Amino acid sequence: MSGVTEHVDVSVPVRTAYDQWTQFEEFPHFMEGVEEVRQLSDTMTHWTVEIAGVKREFDAEITEQLPDERVAWRSTGGTQHAGVVTFHRLDESTSRVTLQLEFEPHGVIEKAGDKLGIVDRRAKGDLERFKQFIERRGQETGAWRGNVDRPTP
Repeated sequence: MSGVTEHVDVSVPVRTAYDQWTQFEEFPHFMEGVEEVRQLSDTMTHWTVEIAGVKREFDAEITEQLPDERVAWRSTGGTQHAGVVTFHRLDESTSRVTLQLEFEPHGVIEKAGDKLGIVDRRAKGDLERFKQFIERRGQETGAWRGNVDRPTP
């Protein structure tokens, strides 16, 4: 497994940053290579992505969601990955969004891309585009404030 951790400070309150992140269907607006995300249920999403000319589809399950704190997920088939995004209040109008991602690169191209730091740069770029997206709007496009409790081991 490989991993990446990146963060970005955004000039919006934590609630605004968190609420926007719960709008998964908006991800194609700021995530490179993400063509579509469909919310299937409170805890399931379906993704269509294209990376280096390779189109993939997979489902991801929200494994934990605490309003204004964190959203964690794992893929349920296809490309294996898991991650968590956490939200930290820096002051009344500034938040830090931190992304931690673990993934299993497949094939020569993905393994080479991982070693060259392409995933790290893409994650950093996605967070920067999220910052531009939410700061330009000044408010979230929607919100889901429900809890998803962490699974018990």
